[in-house]
Amino acid sequence: MSAPTRIAVLVGSLRADSLNRKIAESLRDSAGEGVSLEIVDGLGDLPFYNEDIDGETAPEAAVRLRAAVAAADRILVVTPEYNGTMPAVVNNAIDWLSRPYGQGAITGKPFGVVGATPTPYGGKWSHADTARSAGIAGAVVVEDVTVSQSALDVDVLVDPAVRATLAAAVQTLADFRPEPAAA
Repeated sequence: MSAPTRIAVLVGSLRADSLNRKIAESLRDSAGEGVSLEIVDGLGDLPFYNEDIDGETAPEAAVRLRAAVAAADRILVVTPEYNGTMPAVVNNAIDWLSRPYGQGAITGKPFGVVGATPTPYGGKWSHADTARSAGIAGAVVVEDVTVSQSALDVDVLVDPAVRATLAAAVQTLADFRPEPAAA
């Protein structure tokens, strides 16, 4: 039997009662066979990225984040939308994961983004910005793994259609195989 596909999950909300944290926990707890989701805690402990404090003596929170993502096969961000874009904590995590340039822990990793927010738009701008930033940072953005769900009219934690959509996104990310590089 092969090892499960390991997905590092970054949650874009630091709030204790965060809906997106609950989504991440639900996805972790209901992952299909052969898939393991690990929520990477400590994003709130990361200082803002600053090259002056990076390097051999990088902050411990950055070392832990990089190690968790490097050990994973895939990355999933579960995030709300703040003011029409991604939360600063997500942007900062991507900044830390993109260094050293071209060799960061995010480089070459299949990447997806899902989440919910209590707006009519469901976080679509946040998710697009997160995917774009991760792609520029070197991740392989899996286009079929973007779920932006409005939490206005539906309880995303129990609605069967939403749960199925989120589970399918996780499975698509787990099953994704990058195209081999052209010779």
